[in-house]
Amino acid sequence: MFLDIATIFVKPGNGGDGAVSFHTEKYVAKGGPDGGDGGKGGDIVFVADANSSTLIDFRFAKHFRAQNGANGSGKNCTGKSGEDLVIRVPRGTVIKDKRTGDVLADIFYDDSRVVLFKGGRGGKGNSHFATSRRKAPRFSQTGEKTVEVELTLELKTIADVGLVGFPNVGKSTLLSVVSAARPKIADYHFTTLVPNLGVVAYADSSFVMADIPGLIEGASKGAGLGTRFLRHIERVRLIVHVVDVSGSEDRDPYDDYCKINAELADYSAKLASLPQLICANKSDLATREQIETFRAKVGAPVIEISAATRQGIDALLAAITSRLAELPKQQPLEVAAPEQSAIDPGSFTIDIDEDGAYVVSGALVDKLVRTTILDDYGSFSYFQKRLTDAGVIKALQGMGMTEGDTVRIADTEFTYED
Repeated sequence: MFLDIATIFVKPGNGGDGAVSFHTEKYVAKGGPDGGDGGKGGDIVFVADANSSTLIDFRFAKHFRAQNGANGSGKNCTGKSGEDLVIRVPRGTVIKDKRTGDVLADIFYDDSRVVLFKGGRGGKGNSHFATSRRKAPRFSQTGEKTVEVELTLELKTIADVGLVGFPNVGKSTLLSVVSAARPKIADYHFTTLVPNLGVVAYADSSFVMADIPGLIEGASKGAGLGTRFLRHIERVRLIVHVVDVSGSEDRDPYDDYCKINAELADYSAKLASLPQLICANKSDLATREQIETFRAKVGAPVIEISAATRQGIDALLAAITSRLAELPKQQPLEVAAPEQSAIDPGSFTIDIDEDGAYVVSGALVDKLVRTTILDDYGSFSYFQKRLTDAGVIKALQGMGMTEGDTVRIADTEFTYED
């Protein structure tokens, strides 16, 4: 079964918690804190799988979670880092954020390896919080917690040349003649139900050709096989537009040509702008009048071939090779920068709620809340110090906060005391 789009959920591993521990050893008094740090959570990594050409593995497997980091322990022992979760996908897979639609990664190259989401950082053990005034901290830092993300995987075939045209115009036959590919060939519509790839060698060059399932009028709006396979020609550098010039199915060749171009334009302006070679197939069954009439209406060069008899194949391959030499190489899609990279980890905002409470939020607060135990006195004191050092208290005072006012941070309320 061919599957070229899937939805999955991924979650990098949480960071392990730091340990609260004190050194105990015979004849050593007041050994001091020796709580180790928590281990880092495992990353979510996507790699290209050369042995896969479909997303069928993700039909039922939907949830992927990397291993959490282990908690720290005494004697300054750091917890073990969680193992990365490696997800193998076919080359050409585009990974998008389901919520925003942003492209997060394009597994374009054979050796592509993308660390898409990093695991949470481990929390610090209590040994990190010892100072000259606080010699025995009885708190540690919790590990960073990660969130689950919903992703869309889209497989976009990577080929240099894409064959487009109505069903039964001879695209599959042409691919079988010029390459070692063996697509299913039969005399009925929609014989080709999946994109077929073949490597074509000609003269001193080679290129990849893709046979795209036949399009019909209304395909860009869901008719026939719909838009399901149009995405597979978005990456090609050159379109070979195959037309049955003989009109063997009682269709007008020029009308077919116009309709297919209209479908490409309706689907994407990029597809409409791709260079095309017009290939008049089944010319052995057509009259000279049919061929010349089609050429005159198109008003562009037309290459006459017969895939069944191999007539004109060399001329077509020569034209494709020459045109590809003039076109730029394929490039992976532009990837959106992760949202978190644009956020200053020390940033915060202060708003005044309807009840007059001062509400502090932002990246700084999110980080502190995730890594602080607010119901522990020592940990809470550290939390307050970090807010003071970051300028939050000064900013609150600048907004008019006075003793007795309410400050709301995350889900916790505090009464300010000067």
